[in-house]
Amino acid sequence: MGVKISTLIKPALTEITLPNLLGKKIAIDAFNSIYQFLATIRQPDGTPLRDHQGNVTSHLSGLLFRTLRLIENDIKPLYVFDGPPHELKSQIVQERREKREEEKHKMLQAQDEGDFEEAMKHAQASSKLTSEMIEESKQMLNYMGVPYIEAPHDGEAEAARLTNEGLVWACSSQDYDSLLFGSSRLVRNLTMSRTRRVKGTTIEVQIEYYFLEKVLNELKITREQLIDIGILVGVDFFPGFKGLGEKTAYKLIKENGSIETIINKGIEVRNTPIEIDLELLNTLRKIFLNVKKPDKIPNFVWKKPDEEKLRELLIEQKNFSEERVSSAIKRLVQKKSQKSQVNLDRFF
Repeated sequence: MGVKISTLIKPALTEITLPNLLGKKIAIDAFNSIYQFLATIRQPDGTPLRDHQGNVTSHLSGLLFRTLRLIENDIKPLYVFDGPPHELKSQIVQERREKREEEKHKMLQAQDEGDFEEAMKHAQASSKLTSEMIEESKQMLNYMGVPYIEAPHDGEAEAARLTNEGLVWACSSQDYDSLLFGSSRLVRNLTMSRTRRVKGTTIEVQIEYYFLEKVLNELKITREQLIDIGILVGVDFFPGFKGLGEKTAYKLIKENGSIETIINKGIEVRNTPIEIDLELLNTLRKIFLNVKKPDKIPNFVWKKPDEEKLRELLIEQKNFSEERVSSAIKRLVQKKSQKSQVNLDRFF
């Protein structure tokens, strides 16, 4: 789902290109990216790519070619996979599961009616990431020589920690939660296709960059207040308050300073008082402010690809085109580093 603050933080947005990230180590939210591949890499009727046994392969196709594009631009990707979900996230996980089933039913109905545009819309919302897909993704990354790690809980939280400790330059995700987790830098649309179809029109997808300090300065709030805004509109661990959007939440926090003050004043949204158990409120804040470190600090390195195993996995097991895989492996092995670099820090 992700916290909905896109409109609020738009004044802090900087559009960049891949050369701006030349030589940078980027921690990528693996689940977030793979869900995007499953949602967007599909047949015209909305069905995902599959091998001869009927197993979905959209995630592997996206992961292979989008990662290859980063490597060819001399960007060093590190994929961060989610660990066991926090207990407060279980309700949201169940709601998402039910929503996906509902969207799958609508997709199948649209396919039966021959409305493939409608089928594609519902297909993108019905994407399901299985444990088999996760293991296949890790296996392929290993064969590509691209490192990955598993977070104690949320991948975005771990990516934020890695960024703030200087182990990577920035984190990459489609969601904005990493800003609540305190990541100093967030890059969006990094693993997305550079074009997208919207209402029959092809639009260009720009890479977006957010610098947390600039976000807070533009809004004239603290990170703690940004977290409170997130809690009001809804985060993965708490559904927020119905009818309360990001602009209203921002106004309430700017005027009152904190959720406690809002509660004490008895402020209402659509005739319903804003109320939350203070112990739960503090627990939610701690999730974002006190990111749990892994028991063992991972050591990640970028290695030479294993060409033979890549071929075996993608061509023999997953029925990928031999020509496309051979071309991808050749590009992976013979990648050329760009010589010029644009220093992104000069923007700030």
